[in-house]
Amino acid sequence: MTAVKQHYQKELNPQQIRAVEAINGPVLIIAGAGSGKTRVITYRIAHMLGAGVPQSAILALTFTNKAAREMAERIRALLGKKLPNLIVSTFHAFGVRVLRSHIHRLGYRENFSIYDTSDQLSLLKETAREMKMPLENLDLYGTLTAFSRIKSGSAEWNEDTAQLRPLYDDYQSHMKLYNAVDFDDLIQIPIRILREHPDVLDEYRRRFQYMLVDEFQDTSRQQYDFMHLLGVEHQNVCVVGDDDQSIYSWRGADYKNLVQFENDFPGLCEIKLERNYRSSDTILAAANGVIAHNTNRKSKNLWTGTQGGSPIELAYPEDERAEAAFIAEKIKTLAMREQLKYHDVGVLIRTNNLARTLEEGFLAENIPYRMSGGESFFQRKEIKDMICYLRLCANPDDDVSLLRIMNTPRRGIGRKTLEQLQEYARSAGVSLFSAMHALSAASDSPLAARAQADLAEFTALIDTYRPKLLSGKRMAETVTALVAEIDYWSHLVSEHQKNDKVAKWKFRNIELFIDIMRAYESDPDNLDPGLFAFLNRITLQLRDDIEDDDDRGKINLMTIHAAKGLEHEVVFVAGVEDGVIPHARAIEEDEANIEEERRLFYVAITRAKRKLFLTSCRRRKVMREVIDCSPSPFLEEIPAELITVSEADTTVDQSEAADYFAMMRARFAKSS
Repeated sequence: MTAVKQHYQKELNPQQIRAVEAINGPVLIIAGAGSGKTRVITYRIAHMLGAGVPQSAILALTFTNKAAREMAERIRALLGKKLPNLIVSTFHAFGVRVLRSHIHRLGYRENFSIYDTSDQLSLLKETAREMKMPLENLDLYGTLTAFSRIKSGSAEWNEDTAQLRPLYDDYQSHMKLYNAVDFDDLIQIPIRILREHPDVLDEYRRRFQYMLVDEFQDTSRQQYDFMHLLGVEHQNVCVVGDDDQSIYSWRGADYKNLVQFENDFPGLCEIKLERNYRSSDTILAAANGVIAHNTNRKSKNLWTGTQGGSPIELAYPEDERAEAAFIAEKIKTLAMREQLKYHDVGVLIRTNNLARTLEEGFLAENIPYRMSGGESFFQRKEIKDMICYLRLCANPDDDVSLLRIMNTPRRGIGRKTLEQLQEYARSAGVSLFSAMHALSAASDSPLAARAQADLAEFTALIDTYRPKLLSGKRMAETVTALVAEIDYWSHLVSEHQKNDKVAKWKFRNIELFIDIMRAYESDPDNLDPGLFAFLNRITLQLRDDIEDDDDRGKINLMTIHAAKGLEHEVVFVAGVEDGVIPHARAIEEDEANIEEERRLFYVAITRAKRKLFLTSCRRRKVMREVIDCSPSPFLEEIPAELITVSEADTTVDQSEAADYFAMMRARFAKSS
């Protein structure tokens, strides 16, 4: 018996052991909340390697860089090996691998750029202007969302979106001209390559004979197609998920992929992990009581060996300020009486607009907190400027990056010059950088002499630093020299003339960015320390929250969506009101969304390990209007014996609470 097998046979329950050892053939693992899923996946891959499956034959896919990184680290720690040929990756990062090797087959060059949302917005505006579309009539974010839904396969062109089709086609043409792709392309284009080039598909099928997909309920239709293309031949596909935690339909996730998997892989082995190792029996009973009201789900009943949990505390604060004060006071009391650490507390909200008052409440009580989903380090303007310089050196055809930095710092390249450049680029079918080269050197250039000189200076700068950065050596020192040559410090000072502290802070951020680059290229475990890999890693990282080592000792304030996959000793769910959760807009769009809203509430409940607090305001300020609120109907689905009503800013005795529940029951009886 191997050491790994001895380990997992001691640590795992019978269902978990079965999930670890079912290596061959299709396997569907229904992993309930807190059921030890990550531990099972880790042991499963370690067991496969111990059973003689080569590292290079395994492809494990998940959804965040953090999850992929943690999984790989656990496997390496378990086996005590580096495992350089084992691929544990996000779908998007694996898509980049495919594109890096084969995108030339579709007419792209290998040094493509990956556009994030801000890049896409810039390109969309540029494309719309060229088409003479008035930007004031165009919902830029809504348009990008529509494009994403088309690309991801979650929507098709219809009467509502047909008028955007010409813009979409032109936008895509620009993307290819600039040798760029976006996040949806990282799935869409690899699928196209696999379908149009059977030799490439055969290459990947021969290599990856075993596949594992984590968080399977979060896969989009296209991600499912990607997995199916690669895995259908060998059939050794294991998918792990929980339809009760499918909460991302708005970004293309389709929990029906579980049913599709059963259809496409007949004879699969289904294993249910129903023992919960996270939450108390009270919290789990509440979660089971809520989710049982959904009809489109696989039956399961989570259970736990943790008995005697505290009752769930429900409070009805007078308004959002009283709610914030109640939560802050409870946290301070628990910290004092039970030595609860702040970082063991999660405060969950349905939407970001509920955060402000809670933040004010924490600040008033001097409670440190972190708000997940804030601006990433790599999205700060000064860092974005540096990234765009690097992108342009990596890919001179990247017009979006060029447009951002050609006047940062100011170089006097005016609107007329830009229009002449764009006209030349369009007529010649080249990028703006190529147009700059051509017009700055041409004897018959339509540009003014000063403009020619400015452009020549800019192109010379990029041409000088490009080979240095592409050499893959001393990149950090090269960027330091670039920052000095363009005198970015003076640019910051001129931008913030009334506050030199801001300029110093921003310049310090650039120094930190260079330190990140230095650490990246000097990492002995980094197999590709080059510029392209560095830029692509940054772009992919922006999909996740950047973890900060200083976050210990801080309350975790976040949306329920951001909390998925996390757990906390104590959880507060604020704003448990009708119209907030379930969210009014989600229900207005489609009544079927009530089940996803219920799944969202289920996810919130199951983040708690020991204690759970729910708050439902009697009234709340929305915009500038104070509205009366009703408790969420989901509260009625929690067995009443599990709840105790807490005092908020007004005293609520048991008789009043009983009257309140009676009112709720009467209202829901009328509406049903």
